[in-house]
Amino acid sequence: MNTELCKRLGMEFPLFAFSHCRDVVAEVSRAGGFGVFGAAAVSPEQLELELRWIDQQVAGRPYGVDVLVPENMSIHDSGRNTRGLAERIPQQHRDFVRELLAKHGVEGGGEPRVEGTTPFMADVAEQLMDVAFSHRIGLIANALGVPPQSMIERGRRHNVPVAALVGAAEHAVRQAAAGVDIIVAQGGEAGGHCGEVSTLVLIPEVVRALKRFGSPPVLAAGGIMTGRQMAACMAMGASGAWTGSVWLATTESECSPVLRQKFLAATSRDTVRSKGRTGKYSRQLKSSWTSAWESDTSPGALPMPLQSLLSEPAIQLAIREAEKGNPRATELVTYFIGQGVGLIDSVSTCRQVVAEFMDEFAAAVSEISTLLE
Repeated sequence: MNTELCKRLGMEFPLFAFSHCRDVVAEVSRAGGFGVFGAAAVSPEQLELELRWIDQQVAGRPYGVDVLVPENMSIHDSGRNTRGLAERIPQQHRDFVRELLAKHGVEGGGEPRVEGTTPFMADVAEQLMDVAFSHRIGLIANALGVPPQSMIERGRRHNVPVAALVGAAEHAVRQAAAGVDIIVAQGGEAGGHCGEVSTLVLIPEVVRALKRFGSPPVLAAGGIMTGRQMAACMAMGASGAWTGSVWLATTESECSPVLRQKFLAATSRDTVRSKGRTGKYSRQLKSSWTSAWESDTSPGALPMPLQSLLSEPAIQLAIREAEKGNPRATELVTYFIGQGVGLIDSVSTCRQVVAEFMDEFAAAVSEISTLLE
């Protein structure tokens, strides 16, 4: 496609694929889209390995990195290690998780992660940016608030556009005023951290609000699983689509067979916005885990990043037990995914998904064009 954004980023088709899996990122970029590697859960050392591998696979095609740096977080202690943060987790919460796991036939859980990189912390993000900008990335993105000034300054210095995710028009205005280059307007249908405004309403709101900033590119996100939806969003003024959930059921994704089967069985009403995984509202697949944190017996989610330190090892333990054939453990299994899960009806390759997006997009544009003849 001959759009300004495609020319600026060097891609063929303005379909962005956010993924925690390097295989998805590389395959989408190679197929003509734009893969974006989610780096929030990896260490700087691991990010170096992942980006080095992606560089080798994409052969010069563009890709980006997403470094999640929350603007508002109750814990800001610079340099605090994972073990020190884990000590802040009350025994009541540990007991709640241990009992929940045991109820589903999963033994040995309930303790927080105490090793590795602490997620979401600003000092860790700076190290991740050191790594990201040492590679030939075509974009760097942030979510949960205005990016740190250092990200914007580094982007300018390296000629790398900075993107930021928003869930409301007023948030988009703040981002543009701060110097963000590309706004990802993410509707409440989206998986992961999201707001409450639907994509259909949010896109025109954001496009209209950003006119006074020279109309920077807006990417539509939230529930977009097909090329026809992408065409509809671009008809509302978006410059492309930012997608995530559609890649989770691909053969290249990081998701286990247990999760893929749950995705295939789910409807669009089988997701929920819950604090039970990260401490902030994020949309994920409904499960016994999400229900427990919303129940009357729940001690309440801890603030970010404490909830993640407690939830992640427990959920991963449940997934491992589910893969061994424990049906009660399967009831606990959840993952970040949007309402578009109801449109997942098969497992495909990333290349097939990109091709289907292109074909459906072209068909939708052609059909609309005939209405004007």
